[in-house]
Amino acid sequence: MGCCSGRCELIFLCTFQLVTALERQVFDFLGYQWAPILATFVHIAMVILGLFGTIQYWPHYIVYAVWATTWVTWNIFIICFYLEVGGLLKDSELLTFSLSWHRSWWREHGPGCLREEPEAGLGPPDGQALVPGIGCALEHGHAEALHSALQILLALVDFVYACHVVSVFTEEDSCLHK
Repeated sequence: MGCCSGRCELIFLCTFQLVTALERQVFDFLGYQWAPILATFVHIAMVILGLFGTIQYWPHYIVYAVWATTWVTWNIFIICFYLEVGGLLKDSELLTFSLSWHRSWWREHGPGCLREEPEAGLGPPDGQALVPGIGCALEHGHAEALHSALQILLALVDFVYACHVVSVFTEEDSCLHK
């Protein structure tokens, strides 16, 4: 089977999604966003399984096609959360499991943000400022929503390629067993 079956394209797209997921994971760790850290970790594992199945020609390992629907749903939730749709509040402790006072890393460090340190004694014990940046070119909720929108786009494209590759693998396997 050559690249014309979509296999090489799926490998490239999954690798690109893996890179963007790792980038997102870094920013979630910087912001102590525990729910997104866990979800992205599972996503990275599923993409690696999908890559393994694609490279090894094993359609049952391309579980990514099933996981993509869950990943799209999670990212739609994140977009709704940061754009405060349906009563969700981006300043709630939902994504940190109430384990941290921190919020999105982009809140303080977004493009063009000027950071303000809180007054002495009013900040959290670890000394990290929790005051949103001032004059940001891109509001932190929009930065998070854009990250999620990119993940949705990649997941949908990868889903189509994964379904195609699974059908090609299954078709070739049934031809070999006749």
